[in-house]
Amino acid sequence: MFIDKANIIIRAGNGGNGIVSFHREKYISRGGPDGGDGGKGGSVIFEVNPGENTLLPFRYRHHFYAENGQDGKSSKMYGKNGQDLIIKIPPGTIIRDKNTGKIMFDIGRDKRYVAAKGGKGGWGNSHFATPTRQIPRFAKSGGKGEEKELTLELKMLADVGLVGMPNVGKSTLLSVMSAARPKIANYPFTTLSPVLGMVSLGEGKGFVIADIPGLVEGASEGVGLGHDFLRHIDRCRLLVHLIDASGTEGRNPLHDIAIIERELARYDDTLSSRVKIIVANKSDLGVPEEIKEELEAYCQGKDLLLLYLSAATHQGVDALLTAIANLLQDLPPMIEYEPEYEEEELLQEDRSINIIKQNNIYVVEGEWLLRVMSNVNFDDRESLAYFQKVLRKTGVIEALEYAGIQNGDTVSIYDFEFDFIE
Repeated sequence: MFIDKANIIIRAGNGGNGIVSFHREKYISRGGPDGGDGGKGGSVIFEVNPGENTLLPFRYRHHFYAENGQDGKSSKMYGKNGQDLIIKIPPGTIIRDKNTGKIMFDIGRDKRYVAAKGGKGGWGNSHFATPTRQIPRFAKSGGKGEEKELTLELKMLADVGLVGMPNVGKSTLLSVMSAARPKIANYPFTTLSPVLGMVSLGEGKGFVIADIPGLVEGASEGVGLGHDFLRHIDRCRLLVHLIDASGTEGRNPLHDIAIIERELARYDDTLSSRVKIIVANKSDLGVPEEIKEELEAYCQGKDLLLLYLSAATHQGVDALLTAIANLLQDLPPMIEYEPEYEEEELLQEDRSINIIKQNNIYVVEGEWLLRVMSNVNFDDRESLAYFQKVLRKTGVIEALEYAGIQNGDTVSIYDFEFDFIE
């Protein structure tokens, strides 16, 4: 089954907590603090799987979590780092932020991307020992791993896109030009998903061609299969537009060309200016003189290369391969999408707070405060002094004064209450 779009949730591992520990050994009565640091949380990393061309593995699994770091140990021993989670995806997959739709990264053939970074390990109490604070009874909790909602969108890496109305012989031509073996039958919509084929021209030369199925009138608006697969034309450097020149399907080739060109332009106006070759297939069945004259006049007016061939008999296929190879030499490289935001923007911590006065108690809430409080030992005077310093430095005290708090009023921050004294 071909799946080219998927929504997933990834979460990096949390860092391990630092611990409070004091050295205990025979004949050593005051060994001092020896709490070790927590291990780093595992990151979530995307890597290319060259043999994959579908996002099918993400159809039934949507949550991916890396391993947490382990807590520190006594004797200043570090906790074990969490193992990174490696997610394999097909080449050409674009990673987007689900909420904003912005591009985070474009996975090429040999790239990897750290999508969510693991939390840092917390410090043990051995880090907080000073000449004036020799028995620190607090440690630092591990950092929280990043969590993101992502959209994976596959845009196949193909140099050449094979487009045309259904049943004009695209699959047959692909099977003749490359080693690909798509389903071939004499009815429309035989091919239900894009098919890639590698064309080898010897001496290390060649190109990748993709059969884009299901293009019909209205495809850009969701009609038929084309709306789902038009995205795979985005990267193509060259388009080969296949038409039925014999008229055996009862359609006018010029009318078919106009339909496909209109749908490509509606999906992305840059596709209308993409370099194209018009290929008149089924020429072995005979091309009516009137159709031939119209085709040649149209291509001459648009400055397009027109080639006649028969995919069934292989007539004219070598000339098409030569023409494609020559054109690709002068065309710019395949499109690679740039990230649409700076990674640092996502990492900025939201330190906003909400203050509500209830029954003469000033209730302060803010998600970041929970993380700060997890590092505080409220039974320890020095740790409590550290917490008060953080409140002043981050503007919480200033916000309380702006809200009208007076000396002696009660402040409640989640489960911790204290009297305000300026």
